[in-house]
Amino acid sequence: MNERRTIARVGQVKEITSLSNPIVKDVRGLQQKKHRDESGTFLAEGLKLVIDAFEQGWTIRTLIYAKAARGKPVVEEVAAKTVARGGLVLEVSEKVLTAITRRDNPQAVIAVFDQQFKPLSAIRPQDGETWVALDRVRDPGNLGTIIRTADAAGASGIILIGETVDPFSMEAVRATMGSVFSMPLARASAADFLAWKAKAGASIVGTHLKGSVDYRTIDYKSRPTVILMGNEQAGLPDDLAEGCDQLARIPQAGRADSLNLAIATGVMLFEARRHLLSFDEAQA
Repeated sequence: MNERRTIARVGQVKEITSLSNPIVKDVRGLQQKKHRDESGTFLAEGLKLVIDAFEQGWTIRTLIYAKAARGKPVVEEVAAKTVARGGLVLEVSEKVLTAITRRDNPQAVIAVFDQQFKPLSAIRPQDGETWVALDRVRDPGNLGTIIRTADAAGASGIILIGETVDPFSMEAVRATMGSVFSMPLARASAADFLAWKAKAGASIVGTHLKGSVDYRTIDYKSRPTVILMGNEQAGLPDDLAEGCDQLARIPQAGRADSLNLAIATGVMLFEARRHLLSFDEAQA
């Protein structure tokens, strides 16, 4: 298929109870990366995530809610906003909602959104900013948790390098707890990332078991920083490690030889935040 498929949009509420409905089939297909790529859309589950998206300026393509949610003021408000912006609103049976989410006891509200990626060429890190770059992350839960953690730590965005798991899979989106709507995402090959690094003016700090610098002593203040994290199993490949300005290590006690990727990223991000906040306080 050469052209992106689009889910139909009309300015009215449709009631659907059949799993064979073509719109339901399209929405169910978004569980698969192939269909997300073809349509350029993804699913987000839960009223909180939908409200978060609205607040961040995202437009709902299709809003789906359970019949049991009919009449609830917040759901009605979201439905009205969706219709006003040209979206499609579906009221569906519990059976349809369960089939779409592939979960027992699903959330009462789910929505279809357009995917958003920021061009790597448009990213120009500024002083005081911290970005995260992730090489070939394999676990959607890890990726979603990192997106959520980066948001909480005040990071400016995330660059996904190589064959990283889809940030718009339902598992990843769930793990972000809504931060997918506020955290800019970019994609790049390793070669493109290294070429961008040469022009971006940022300090690239990679984490590595053989890192020579304690992560607590890194200078996060003099230049914008990109924290580069490697794959869960293999860590950073040689080409990316050699492209770093510094290779950092997180000292560990006990018998564990490594940290979970999301935990390690959180440690690095909040250490950068601590340095930046201390610098701001000193300047005040």
